[in-house]
Amino acid sequence: MSDAAGLVVAPKGEGGIKHIEFVALGGHRALVVLVGADGHVENRVIEIPSGTPPSALVEAANYLNARAMGASLPDLRQRVGAEMGENRTVLNSLTAEVVESGLAIWNTERGESGGTLIVRGQSRLLADVDGQERLVAIQTLFDRLEAQETMLRLLELVESSEGVRIFIGAESGLFGATGMSVVMAPARNEANRIVGAIGVIGPTRINYGRVVPVVDYTARILGELLG
Repeated sequence: MSDAAGLVVAPKGEGGIKHIEFVALGGHRALVVLVGADGHVENRVIEIPSGTPPSALVEAANYLNARAMGASLPDLRQRVGAEMGENRTVLNSLTAEVVESGLAIWNTERGESGGTLIVRGQSRLLADVDGQERLVAIQTLFDRLEAQETMLRLLELVESSEGVRIFIGAESGLFGATGMSVVMAPARNEANRIVGAIGVIGPTRINYGRVVPVVDYTARILGELLG
């Protein structure tokens, strides 16, 4: 419909937690097993204090499971952080360190840094390319889109918008002198939470009068479907 390339950005899901387990691996390491409410399982290896007994791992798991109750990881981190900050926890120092390490590994690897980027229709942007310099510029655009920090920056920018955002070439600060524009809009669910973003990539002379309404409408429908 836009005669350009399409872009979809989906944040990594932060569903509810069903169960957390710590398994000793020997030495200074333990395996953290997280089971989501949807049955998805993730594992991470963490460093634990020297001399940590198996009972401390069991106590750490029981502590977290009692406070998870289907909460997302960000919510659980907030609950545990607030409780420990107010010294209301009855955990000993070793167990508390295991708890903090278990949550921290997902804080740096799983939460805010994850996501999915989908780009389709790149060939449309190459249809009228008539020079090597132009080809290199478009390739640079795709390389930057594949970079995790660019995807996260796009999400940050659309999150502050209620509607369509237009990023034009170097003016956007994202794509440099690529000569391309990106028209994006956030998809929000019934709770007004960002569940993704969609957009169109095209030359700066793209037909904004046609593209903007299409992106806006599609984002709204997508938000309703995912609400």
